[in-house]
Amino acid sequence: MDHKEPKVEAHCSTERKSHHSEVTKTGLTTRLNRIEGQIRGIKGMIERDTYCDDVLTQLAAVQSALNGVGKIILEGHMKSCLVERIQDGELEVVDELLTTIKKLMK
Repeated sequence: MDHKEPKVEAHCSTERKSHHSEVTKTGLTTRLNRIEGQIRGIKGMIERDTYCDDVLTQLAAVQSALNGVGKIILEGHMKSCLVERIQDGELEVVDELLTTIKKLMK
């Protein structure tokens, strides 16, 4: 990673690596740890035969939380990786992004 400060919190190289700032990594890790705890909680609810509607509500909360993580990563990708690769003439990155967005929208 070069020593210049990036304008956005993520920077991707042509080696297809993402270089998130420590603040971004910490925030994403915190969110994912919380989601992991929610998943364990749902597992416990199922083991305790919790009412299905309550389990479904918790599943919806987890899905929303995962979508939030995805939005943060997508924003950083679009503001850094995508721009950088387009500037380098790698226009195929737009098709790659469209494929990824289709996967996210399933």
